[in-house]
Amino acid sequence: MKTNVLALTSAVLMALGLSACGEQPGKPEGQEPVVAQPATPGKALKTADQLDNYLKRDIRDEVFYFVLPDRFQNGDTDNDNGSKTLAESQGGFDATSKGHYHGGDLSGLKEKLPYLQEMGITSVWLTPIMRNQAVQTKADGQSSGYHGYWVLDFTEIDPHLGSNADLVELIDTAHEMNIKVFFDIIVNHTADVIQFEECHGVNGDEWLGETPGLCDYKSKAQVAAGDKYTVQIPKGKEDIKVPAWLNDPKYYSNQGDSTWEGESAVYGDFVGLDDIDTTNPDVVVGMIDIFKGVVSEFKPDGFRIDTVKHVNVEFWTEFSPAIVEHAQSIGIPQFFMFGEVYDAKVEVLSKYTTEGNMQSVLDFGFQAAIYSTLVEQGGTDALDALFANDVHYKDHDSDASMLLNFTGNHDMGRFAYLLNRENPEMSDSEKVARINLSNALMYFSRGIPVVYYGDEQGFNGDGGDQGSRQDMMPSKVASYNDDILIGTDKTTADDNFDQTHVLYQELANLADIYFSHETLRQGTQAQLYSQATPGLYAFTRSDDNFDYLIVANTATTEQSQTFKLKHNDYRPVVLGKDKTEDNGVVTINLQPLSYAIYRAKK
Repeated sequence: MKTNVLALTSAVLMALGLSACGEQPGKPEGQEPVVAQPATPGKALKTADQLDNYLKRDIRDEVFYFVLPDRFQNGDTDNDNGSKTLAESQGGFDATSKGHYHGGDLSGLKEKLPYLQEMGITSVWLTPIMRNQAVQTKADGQSSGYHGYWVLDFTEIDPHLGSNADLVELIDTAHEMNIKVFFDIIVNHTADVIQFEECHGVNGDEWLGETPGLCDYKSKAQVAAGDKYTVQIPKGKEDIKVPAWLNDPKYYSNQGDSTWEGESAVYGDFVGLDDIDTTNPDVVVGMIDIFKGVVSEFKPDGFRIDTVKHVNVEFWTEFSPAIVEHAQSIGIPQFFMFGEVYDAKVEVLSKYTTEGNMQSVLDFGFQAAIYSTLVEQGGTDALDALFANDVHYKDHDSDASMLLNFTGNHDMGRFAYLLNRENPEMSDSEKVARINLSNALMYFSRGIPVVYYGDEQGFNGDGGDQGSRQDMMPSKVASYNDDILIGTDKTTADDNFDQTHVLYQELANLADIYFSHETLRQGTQAQLYSQATPGLYAFTRSDDNFDYLIVANTATTEQSQTFKLKHNDYRPVVLGKDKTEDNGVVTINLQPLSYAIYRAKK
């Protein structure tokens, strides 16, 4: 039996060095800050309904929640099996299988918006929700399109998740609560429909390539020399994609499967998914038209864009500004797009925000630095090295403050999984403290925080992909339900919308501090101190009015450091163990695995 939540909360309070008395959390900007404390149910913490209107709100004032709707809440069991009329979008439901639809939908997500709002979430990012091919032919029934990345129809919501009207209702309800909604979109590929005679045989039921299950990649040079695949479309699937132009094989690369290296990373199919030829000018125009239509019909607040580095960068230079300009022209002035560039190197990530004209990307570099410091327990100089490269993101319309920070996701696995994998003997209370510290750095470093659904309930999992896509509603998947969750005695077989969970409460508290201090959201960041071993990392966030000192201790022992600062009279926002100050020389003592925030008025 694990430590109960009440005892665990006390342990975390001690580890974080926070007051347990009944003072209110941080006050609005411009008033004297007070000591923050973990949230408790019923406490008046700042939430989306107290912020600027969603149409006017700066992207740097958001807290994102990334969710797979199929794994969240089942609000309508009538749509569990998908379409009642379209065979290609029907079936694939098996609540006991981690690779199939589980019944979560847009109605269920709408039902749980108050749960998200009270945690301090202001923006909900959904995995792709357009109509999918429910079961891929070559998948042989082993998985389904529950994740949304097997799109057939770019104009209609996947019937497993509901209808177009359900999506409009979800967005309208979220907007009434001052919460934004972001779609996950795909331009790199569609569902797997196109086949090749040389690989799949004349009847499409064989594997003739050298690599079982894959069609060997043919390079651009091979294709130019006439060494091409013979394209075939299975009978009955000639007109299966929407819009209709997507059914013409001339708009696809047709070069076989990607090896994830070299040119195949851009022009190859992803394990059969039909790679769209985004170098074709007609495709560029077509894709812009598709997503202008999506924006016009549903009025989302922005897009997360899948597989960005697997599309030629020239495509983004046209697509990105065209979509943003269209959204702004129809009354969505803060429309925002960020891409998935699965790489931790700043020179790769920044290429797409500068050369590629994209507003932002997910910061895989931040995730890697957090992994290095809090999972592998390396030095805090990994964080210093990360932020020292922020200058590479600076251009005419964006900078590093607009990056999306995260600690784990649906592909690589959850932060808690990574923590368990590398530290199997670690105590539950230490895991909670490390998770809370990783979240504090995610919220208060430059950039915008992204919470992966279920992390607030102590989910961990068995790895990336299907192993990290658990159900929030009571699960029937055995490999999920045998997980030992963090900070609770529950399992994923229970309903996991527990607002008393210690991690949920601390995320609500972090959001309250974040919303109460504009400088912690938009202020300029400067590095102050790091070291080659676990221990202190210190930085400042500053604007014209205030200077904030943020200090984190990644070590399991108490740490102390003296800083020479530009200003005097640093008052606590989040109190460390203790602080002394003399004419701008500040000494901070921190408990293990804790952080502190102090503020001086300029």
